[in-house]
Amino acid sequence: MSDTGRQSMTDKAGAALKPDSQKSTTEQLGDHLKGTGDSVASTFQPQSEKSNTQKIGDTFSSNSNNNDESLMDKAKNAVGMGEKK
Repeated sequence: MSDTGRQSMTDKAGAALKPDSQKSTTEQLGDHLKGTGDSVASTFQPQSEKSNTQKIGDTFSSNSNNNDESLMDKAKNAVGMGEKK
């Protein structure tokens, strides 16, 4: 379960598991906006106020805001489902 004001773990997983090539432009834009919003919320929420579940979710989604590729992105890229650069 995610903290109040944060994107749910199931929404994150669903967005990450569907290949970008199968998403409409609207879906891709929505995913980007939700991800950005969640990243901003992560930045403003002190680590001490995050639930253990949220800390784990932030670790897997790389919401530490240091521009590293998330574990989900690494996995998607490894199997050819990530964005083409």
